[in-house]
Amino acid sequence: MARGLTELSTKIGKFLEYSCDGYGIFDQDDILIACNKAFADIFEIPHHDIINKSFADIVRITQCSQKGIKIDSTDIEQWLIYAKSRRRSQEFRVFEVDLMDGRWFLLSEQTLADGEMLTHARDITNLKLNEKHLAESTVKLRTLALTDELTQIANRRSFIESVKSEINRCQRQQAAMAFLLLDIDYFKKINDTYGHLTGDQVLVTITTLIKTMLREYDIFGRLGGEEFGIFLAKTSPKTAEEVAERIRETIMQHNFVVDGNIIKVTLSIGISLATQDCKFESLYKNADRLLYEAKHAGRNKVMLATKAD
Repeated sequence: MARGLTELSTKIGKFLEYSCDGYGIFDQDDILIACNKAFADIFEIPHHDIINKSFADIVRITQCSQKGIKIDSTDIEQWLIYAKSRRRSQEFRVFEVDLMDGRWFLLSEQTLADGEMLTHARDITNLKLNEKHLAESTVKLRTLALTDELTQIANRRSFIESVKSEINRCQRQQAAMAFLLLDIDYFKKINDTYGHLTGDQVLVTITTLIKTMLREYDIFGRLGGEEFGIFLAKTSPKTAEEVAERIRETIMQHNFVVDGNIIKVTLSIGISLATQDCKFESLYKNADRLLYEAKHAGRNKVMLATKAD
């Protein structure tokens, strides 16, 4: 029996010697009494130097050399007090740590009744990198789903969702709000005369110009084709009209240069003012009616409503 256990111990020791996973045993006083080379490599301390050192001393050495476990604290001693309160707080616990060289490890601690603790460390760097890339891809895909590809502002779906949420917030705060519906005058003629690439350039330039005239929290989106929407929270009717006129005048005065030719572009704008019980649909419907009136009145005009339908 004893011989069998000795052989088993020898075989286990041989496997641990060549294992890529780190294994370390700390006694009840938190002194490292045994470990394999992979465990010592985590702390970048030679195997013969790390044995018989306390966990606290190992951490102090690595922090001085700027190697090993990354610690988000400028007070190492305070961190060690916290670490001590966590170590052996459970019979078994699992957690992740990142190293100063960019690697990540999944650590497990198995504590015996006498206080001895076996620590197992597995390299999960590739897994963490994959998680990071997946998270970045998810954010990118969500951005693409909510953004108009050409102008890089909110698309119709994103704009409407944002405006509905903002309407609810403004209504709770009893704040004034306004919805502007903008349309480029004779845009089809621009596309037919100069081509769709020129039309796209005009859309991008107009978007850029308008963004400079809006507040950071104003909601600006492309609703389709040459139609844009702007939602102004906490904005009086007078201010909404001033913003619309400033936008109209800026676009009217801007010279759109294409192949050496100057193109003059104008906007028609309908402004719908929100009531405390209005919905997005009523705001849009009212603004669309006013936009039609602006077009019918000769274009390059701002039409303002007194209230939402």
